[in-house]
Amino acid sequence: MQKLVYIATLILAVTFFACIGNSKSNSEKKAAAEKQTAIFTNPLLPVGPDPWALHHNGLYYYMHTMGDRLVLWKTDDITNLKEADQKTIWIPTDPSNSKDLWAPEIHFLDGKWYVYFASDGGNTDDHQLYVLENNNADPFDGEFVMRARISTDPDNNWAIDASIFEHRGELYMIWSGWQTRRVDTETQCIYIAKMKNPWILGSERVLISKPELDWERKYVNVDGSTPDHIIYVNEGPQPLISPSGKFVHVIYSASGCWTPYYALGMLSADANADLLDPDSWTKAGEPVFRQSPENGVYGTGHNSFFKSPDGKEDYILYHARDTEMDPPVKGDTRSPRAQKIDWDENDYPVFGVPLETSKALRKPSGTKE
Repeated sequence: MQKLVYIATLILAVTFFACIGNSKSNSEKKAAAEKQTAIFTNPLLPVGPDPWALHHNGLYYYMHTMGDRLVLWKTDDITNLKEADQKTIWIPTDPSNSKDLWAPEIHFLDGKWYVYFASDGGNTDDHQLYVLENNNADPFDGEFVMRARISTDPDNNWAIDASIFEHRGELYMIWSGWQTRRVDTETQCIYIAKMKNPWILGSERVLISKPELDWERKYVNVDGSTPDHIIYVNEGPQPLISPSGKFVHVIYSASGCWTPYYALGMLSADANADLLDPDSWTKAGEPVFRQSPENGVYGTGHNSFFKSPDGKEDYILYHARDTEMDPPVKGDTRSPRAQKIDWDENDYPVFGVPLETSKALRKPSGTKE
């Protein structure tokens, strides 16, 4: 009898410790799997000002300002740009547009790929908008060729940061430009126009925003340094259609990008309104997204938007710095960051605050493991 009791006790002990071992193993495996597949942290790349992303046929196409060339990234996981395929798709050869290539965007329109960007010949006052074209199904194939310089007004005023969007069967372009050539003060405004096709305007440009509010006019840096002249900034406009289609929002950047005060503002128009009527647009009185000193994030701006792979979530992609201004020895430290945005009951976006780079964020829903 004692022998039987001993054997039973031994079996129970072995079973007990085996269960503990299995429990720990399963728990650890689950935690490891979640850690490996479900999160990301910002920034997405060490450096990358003016980030842009487009989700098309299950892939993300990404670009940012490189200065002397245009580079395209391709990935199925936008939060994993560090391991994405990349390709230089265009190097300028014409001296008139070979300098300061800014804010490239790639769009798929009428079965072709178009890349919009701004550049000049060495004098920033001569910045103009250009568009490249590629008729291959995969923009990594074939060749991007110069389609046109986009003339935005008869006087060829300074123009940068073009973005294209379709609304109710019409193609529109929004951008940042000057009303007249700079003399001693530079004032960047937001314009909109209809497009005849992806490279020609189909209407006159219409001004929908000027930097008139105090938070849009900060150009003096925290150390007291300033550019060579006064600069008031509205730039980097990005369309954002509300979930129900009730509003067309335009999110734009304001104040100097070299300062920590660079922030995002918002213009909103009823979707049924005439988008070419300046009175259709209402400007938010305060920034909708700005620096967060408590989180160590400064100079938040020049954004774009993208959907999660399953189309259920909206994300903002923006650049920012970890310091109030660029350290002289490091040069441009603006880097691309992403975070989820929400919507309120009135169809207005809720951006929250820029999150610290140490925070683990859940990957966009539908991202492949």
